[in-house]
Amino acid sequence: MKKTPEIIVITGAESTGKSTLTEQLANHFKVPFIPEIAREYIEKLDRKYNYNDVEQIAGLQVAKMNELKQLDIPYIFSDTWLIITKVWFEVVFGKVPGWIKDEIRKTKIDLFLLCDTDLPWIADPVRENGGENRIILQNIYKENIEKFAFRYKVVSGTNNDRFEMALKHITALKQHSPRQ
Repeated sequence: MKKTPEIIVITGAESTGKSTLTEQLANHFKVPFIPEIAREYIEKLDRKYNYNDVEQIAGLQVAKMNELKQLDIPYIFSDTWLIITKVWFEVVFGKVPGWIKDEIRKTKIDLFLLCDTDLPWIADPVRENGGENRIILQNIYKENIEKFAFRYKVVSGTNNDRFEMALKHITALKQHSPRQ
């Protein structure tokens, strides 16, 4: 009988090592992962993103998650997810499509790994929120995770420390909440 994969979302403010950690975990467990869809999408635009673009990104996040849920794999690792997209809508556009909040409520996420801001922020063409904004957004992400009552653990440290901390949290999750 096929087991439902445990869903682990790697989240946090910009430049906190989410993409690296997501890929490390997926490689360690030999499973596919959901890359940062927003980055891939925005890098392909030849203009500034708009509300419809962000809603399209949210739809792609949901579709990819649903696709991977059909596979017979132990874990799904997602580089960010709808909570960051929800906050993005709120901060940039002042409104959120109603279906996003509904999708957040109905999706069973087993664990959020909240990447700490202890890594330096590195500018690139897609990043918008360094400095104080990075800390403010990190707190908003954490508040949203708590508001929606998701389990989360903070991962911090550099190099292999962050990865090892994430593995410990995943191991503890598996020991305390096996899913069938």
